[in-house]
Amino acid sequence: MNATRFAHTLRQLPLPMRLLFSSFLATVGIGYLAAIFLMFLLNVDPHRAMNMGLVQGVVMKYHGQRENTRLQAAIEGAMADKLETPDSERIKSWIRDGVPEARYVAEIQPILQKSCTACHNAQSGLPVPALTSYEETLDLAKPDLGESVGALARVSHIHLFGISLLFLLTGGIFALSEVPAWLRNLLIVTPFAAIWLDIGSWWFTKFAAPLFGYVVVAGGALMGIALAAQIAIALWDMWLAPRPNTQE
Repeated sequence: MNATRFAHTLRQLPLPMRLLFSSFLATVGIGYLAAIFLMFLLNVDPHRAMNMGLVQGVVMKYHGQRENTRLQAAIEGAMADKLETPDSERIKSWIRDGVPEARYVAEIQPILQKSCTACHNAQSGLPVPALTSYEETLDLAKPDLGESVGALARVSHIHLFGISLLFLLTGGIFALSEVPAWLRNLLIVTPFAAIWLDIGSWWFTKFAAPLFGYVVVAGGALMGIALAAQIAIALWDMWLAPRPNTQE
């Protein structure tokens, strides 16, 4: 049997199934674009404000700036416009002096309460660290080692489960297309390999070498390209490619 002409291909599906699959694929595509936009807002734009490129931002996120602290990096970069210059310099001076608790109470806590804790508190519901106590602030005033192991493990398992299920569904639909078998096989396997490259390189960037930041970017780009190809080819097969004369 010709593997590209088996009984149920996208071109031969009845109209309700094509509408279902097309609606799902279009929604996934829009959702992926929204995810890219969110990634830009959270990971690209703040680092761009610090004159960092995409790879530098990835390295900073996972490997950290080990000669710096997360608090100082934030007030010099993404949060620079939230603080007046004298307040920013006072916080940096406090960090250089070894973050003494007495000075925190007298000088630093009032600055944070005025400019930061409206968002940086445990009740805000925002994915930002809290700055409402000395202990919380001290944690951010330590050398920046990037994402913690716990946070990395949590995000890794969520992405591995969630994205693999997404590609199971999009790949299952795409597998019914009538493109050459070699292309179908390649585009079914590629996104899973890209997931492994992307998420595995988070860990290598943190513990091995910052150069793996380039692999993180490459893996993410490969994942997006594979998803776009699956969606575009499947929609083409369902609606634009010549279809056999079958009664719907």
